[in-house]
Amino acid sequence: MQRFDPDYVFFEPGALEYPLGKTLYEQFQKQGVPIQMTTSHNQVRGIPGETETEKYRNAKRTLVVGVRKTLKFDTSKPSAEYAIPLTTGCAGHCHYCYLQTTMSSKPYIRIYVNLDEILDQAGAYIMERAPEITRFEAACTGDPVSVEHLTGSLRRYIEYMATKEYGRLRFVTKFANVDTLLGVQHNGHTRIRFSINSRYVIRHFEPATSTFEERIEAAGKIAEAGYPLGFIVAPIMKYEGWEEEYRELLHRLHERLKNVEIQDLTFELIQHRFTKVAKNTIMKRYPKTKLDMNEENRKLKWGRYGRFKYVYPPETVDEMKQLFEETIPGYFPQAEISYFV
Repeated sequence: MQRFDPDYVFFEPGALEYPLGKTLYEQFQKQGVPIQMTTSHNQVRGIPGETETEKYRNAKRTLVVGVRKTLKFDTSKPSAEYAIPLTTGCAGHCHYCYLQTTMSSKPYIRIYVNLDEILDQAGAYIMERAPEITRFEAACTGDPVSVEHLTGSLRRYIEYMATKEYGRLRFVTKFANVDTLLGVQHNGHTRIRFSINSRYVIRHFEPATSTFEERIEAAGKIAEAGYPLGFIVAPIMKYEGWEEEYRELLHRLHERLKNVEIQDLTFELIQHRFTKVAKNTIMKRYPKTKLDMNEENRKLKWGRYGRFKYVYPPETVDEMKQLFEETIPGYFPQAEISYFV
């Protein structure tokens, strides 16, 4: 099972004033992991590498331990009202990931240690909106499960939200290291979503993440622990044999979950898309990728952030919708299905 254990660690001085920061510093010292100090997560220098590619890959093996200074949370529509800080960056090497461009210059993994301050701010947001439910998306630009074995932060957040009548937590992961979350008192207030895909996509485009089988098994454990469960099938790709493989994916999920009572289940379906900037970055970092980014086979669509993106043509999107609309209800009639294609 994939697990992120950093090769290099940077600490902001303020992080050592918090219990988690002290614990991590002592832990990495004992393990002999190289530690450097940095004035800020924006001033991380000294990551080794002779070329841009080497520096990028080493950065993905680098952890920055810091303090979240800005406690004003970003909005996180449509999935939640707010993005609650926990971690940014991801140890996975998914070729298509939007973080290739949004975090291009800072691909290292960053965690925050001032958890009480962050949770106090979340509580203030909950009180402001009560009696409406306030949803928080954890780590919108990272994978919180990938660092949970180091921080225990997710457990803290889940336990906190379990006590809040009007607070809810949600997050998504490609990692299967969920055992430490199984015995947590969650009160049904945290939805755990797994980013899943066909064998072909995971094998070719998602290095350094959990496997097809590991994610399905982890989802089964989370369902058995009574969490609200979700799946993000993304990015859906068209390739030779794609329909059979996506049907296999849904069949395997059904086989693992068929004996588990799941009342609250969601599927989010997202087609593969890319921009010119993303394509150029991806080709530099993964020059041997098999990712299909042939603009001639795509349709231009105006993106919400002012950039054109290349999406599948309408007939392909219709094929994708039809496949999932025919398959998911047969296996999971209770599931709520959302399309972002």
